[in-house]
Amino acid sequence: MTLLDMFPSLGSTMAPRLAPTVWPADTHYDADGRITVAGVALADIADQYGTATYVLAEDEVRGRCRSYRKHFPDAEIIYAGKALLTRAVAEWVTAEGLSLDVCSAGELAIALAAGVDPERIVLHGNGKPCHELRAAVHAGVGRIVIDSLNEIPLIAALATRPQRVLLRISPDIDIDSHPAVRTGVADQKFGFPVGSALAAEAVERVLRQPNLRLVGFHCHLGSQIHDTFPYGEAVRRLVAAMAAVRDQHGHTLAELDLGGGHAVAYRCGDPEMDLPELADVIEDSLDAACARHGFPRPRIALEPGRAIVARAGLTLYRVLSVKRIDGGRTYVTVDGGMSDNPRVALYGARYDAVLANRHPIGPEMTATIAGRYCEAGDILAADVRLPADLHPGEVLAVPVTGAYHHSLASTYNGVGRPPIVAIKDGRCRELLRRETAADLLSRDVG
Repeated sequence: MTLLDMFPSLGSTMAPRLAPTVWPADTHYDADGRITVAGVALADIADQYGTATYVLAEDEVRGRCRSYRKHFPDAEIIYAGKALLTRAVAEWVTAEGLSLDVCSAGELAIALAAGVDPERIVLHGNGKPCHELRAAVHAGVGRIVIDSLNEIPLIAALATRPQRVLLRISPDIDIDSHPAVRTGVADQKFGFPVGSALAAEAVERVLRQPNLRLVGFHCHLGSQIHDTFPYGEAVRRLVAAMAAVRDQHGHTLAELDLGGGHAVAYRCGDPEMDLPELADVIEDSLDAACARHGFPRPRIALEPGRAIVARAGLTLYRVLSVKRIDGGRTYVTVDGGMSDNPRVALYGARYDAVLANRHPIGPEMTATIAGRYCEAGDILAADVRLPADLHPGEVLAVPVTGAYHHSLASTYNGVGRPPIVAIKDGRCRELLRRETAADLLSRDVG
């Protein structure tokens, strides 16, 4: 029996527990009833930097990097920069021993500005313009993932020394996820379908180029995958394809990149990827597939992005209004929305929100968190429990916003993108400043 069971009246004065599955590890209520992360009160960040503001816990990012290194000690862990990339984030993940995946010349420039060793950079994406391939080759990136036949002669022509490449192979594995993030099926824009004439032609063309070194295969199954089975099946299918290359061309591939897509919990109770189980499934599948085909074990690579930074991030908003519709919902409008978090509109993502500046005691209401933008679909969270006495000016915190928020953000309605504030050991520092109207006008040269 708990204290609350013995004295139910305490329930009106006790702050709700902050679920450890969706908040950074060092998240607490302080003596004043405010939420603190890494020793910093979120309300103080809102006061100092304004809102909307992204907050990023450095120790949480580093801790997730270490967790991957622990559970996959023999694999190369490649951080997927598209989830969130700033110079500081690049510095943190590479200091923890991770390599870095980039998808554009812009991401490459950030990585190089952060001092990342080009040999630890992987360039990837399904549509790489010539100038971006040139930038990658000239920078000396360690590997380029080839996604189409026309990239092969381009890279070969640009390379002044042997360039290591991987072929992206679609293993034709479907996952239970939103259609927009299923990338392992055969009929989609990424890669070459496994076992296809197109894939065979890609292998032959790369092997004919003296400036290209085909070192392995790459695949990516999708996003928000919590079932480990698809990864084991991908290993089995791709090792078979690698063995076929050896048998047909006498060329042994040594690397197998299984991509990322590992699920995180966005709300309490959501399923997430079990890393120890994933490690066991990959090892067992690799052993079985290599034994079956008499193939030497390739080095495995994984590309977590969301799983590294999602839970490390949260977004702060100020309440602008509380509107109760007769016979309808209660709308809490905040000073952000779909321009800083487009995932709700894009993927139907679901979030929670918590009052950050005081203990939420007393009666509650069910509310919909609405954004400020001129779209009826600009909703951040539905059916959220908030204090019934919530009023304008108070601060709400939305957890698990470290991944695909800043990187997908826009300037819709002419509103600048929020800053990113890093927190560690009771201190905060700005990683990216708030985008201003002057920034927007600086590009308007008409």
